[in-house]
Amino acid sequence: MGNGPENSGSGDLLAARYLDAAIDLLRRVRDEESADITAAGELIADAVAADGRLFAFGAGHSSLAAQDVVYRAGGLALMNLLSVPGVVGVDVMPATLGSALERVDGLAGAVLDSSPVRPGDVLVIISLSGRNSLPVEMAMNARALGLKVIGVTSVAYATETKSRHVSGTFLKDHCDLVLDSKIAVGDAELALDSVDAPFGPASTMVASALMQAMMATAAAALAERGIQPPLLRSGNVDGGHDWNGRVFSEYGDRIFYRH
Repeated sequence: MGNGPENSGSGDLLAARYLDAAIDLLRRVRDEESADITAAGELIADAVAADGRLFAFGAGHSSLAAQDVVYRAGGLALMNLLSVPGVVGVDVMPATLGSALERVDGLAGAVLDSSPVRPGDVLVIISLSGRNSLPVEMAMNARALGLKVIGVTSVAYATETKSRHVSGTFLKDHCDLVLDSKIAVGDAELALDSVDAPFGPASTMVASALMQAMMATAAAALAERGIQPPLLRSGNVDGGHDWNGRVFSEYGDRIFYRH
């Protein structure tokens, strides 16, 4: 876990240790996942060029990385959030309900059947552990419907934990491409003898970095094909709203967060 569970009596040193651990994770992702990030970006570019739709899904805190690429300045306008009521974030009460719903069999199928997905679309599924029924079934059902599936997950969980899906499989087993976040089981980069539990999660930061790297690669891949990527501008810069309005008008049939 990062630089290891060493003791430190200084908050400043502990903050530095966390940031160093985060930097180490990002470097590992850069060095070990770059080829798959490029392949994922090309897969997304393929879908955009073929008039396909883009979707991202995550449950609980994994949803944060999915939301981070939807209606985002500097991001692809075509990325839509595939939302499952009750599991998108911790706004549901009680917050533990979201975790419980992740283990419900059949929920993913109902969501996909009610969504605008169609063959040739791309679905990015973000799940740190990839062990619960919802992300596993989401990937299985999406591929059965003809979608391309990209998984963002920690492969370590598949070797150090047991699947909660009846098949005994993990998210990584049902994807066209897998991006490994390198997060250790437990998602905690720090430990102290004086603190009973490990702390300092980093999965959201790494997953978001993977998502943004993928989106950037897709934009570049489209440009290389002579296709202007449908990017959004910030609404807080002059002309941003007008720019976005033109993008929404041109690609409105593939943008579902405005309906």
